[in-house]
Amino acid sequence: MNSRARKILVNGSLVVASAFVLLPLLWMLSVSFMLPGESSKFPPPLLPAHATLANYRELFERAGMGRYLFNSLLVASAITLLSLAFNLSAGYAFAKLQFRGRERIFQLLLGALVVPAQVTMIPLFLLMKWLHLVNSYGGVIVPALASVFGIYLVRQYARSIPDELLEAARLDGASEWHIFLRIVLPLLKPIVVTLAIFSFLASWNDFMWPLIVLSDQAWQTAPVALAGLSREHVQDSELMMAGSVVTVLPVLILFLILQRHYIQGLLLGSVKG
Repeated sequence: MNSRARKILVNGSLVVASAFVLLPLLWMLSVSFMLPGESSKFPPPLLPAHATLANYRELFERAGMGRYLFNSLLVASAITLLSLAFNLSAGYAFAKLQFRGRERIFQLLLGALVVPAQVTMIPLFLLMKWLHLVNSYGGVIVPALASVFGIYLVRQYARSIPDELLEAARLDGASEWHIFLRIVLPLLKPIVVTLAIFSFLASWNDFMWPLIVLSDQAWQTAPVALAGLSREHVQDSELMMAGSVVTVLPVLILFLILQRHYIQGLLLGSVKG
C-alpha cells in the first residue's frame, strides 16, 4: 500500500469515527428544538419538523436553569483558581525544594491514586460536616483544592527547569516567593493552561459530590439540577435535551478553543523529567 492510499485510509477511518462520536451530540441538539413528544415517534426524526425555542424558554423561565448555571460557574471558577494555587505550589516544591521526606511523601501521594473516590466519600462528608461546610459552596470547593494528578503533572514539568537558574536568583537575593512568581510561574505556562482546563471541566461536570453535599435546591449545580429535572419531566425528552445542551455547550466550546494548549501541556508533562 503506497503512502497516498495509506493517508486516505487513515483519514477516512478518522472521519467515520468522528461521525459516530458527533452523531449523539448533533441529535441531542436537534431534539432540543423539537415540539414535546416529537422525538418519541418511531422511527425517531433526525430533524425537527417545526423548530422551536419553547424548550429553552421553559428551561430558564420555569425550571430556573439560569440559577444552576451560575452556581456551576461560580463553583468551577473558584475550584480552578484555588486548585491552581495549591497544585502549582506543591508541584514546584516536590520538584525543586529540598525538605526532609520529600520523596517518601510524594510516593504516598501517588499511592492515593489507586484509592477509588467512592471509598473516601463517607469520611470526606463527615469531615465537611465537622467543618460546618455541608450544604454550602465551601463543601464542594474545599475537597477540590488540590489533586494528586495536578501535583504530579506540575512536578514532572517543573523538574525540567534548570537548577542553575534558580540558584542564580537566590544568589541575587531573591526570595523563594519571588523566584516562584517571577521566574518559575512564567515557565510553567503550558501546564497552567492544561491544569486550568482540566480543573474547570472536572468541576463543571462533577455530579456525585455536589449531589451528596448540597441538599438545598438553591445551591445545586447544573448537572444535579438537570438530573432532578429529569425526574419531574420523565416523559419530556425535548426539555431534557435542551437542558443537556446548555450544560454541555459552554465547556465544549471552552475545550475546543483551548484544546491545543491542553494536549500540549499533557504531552510536555508526560515527557519532562
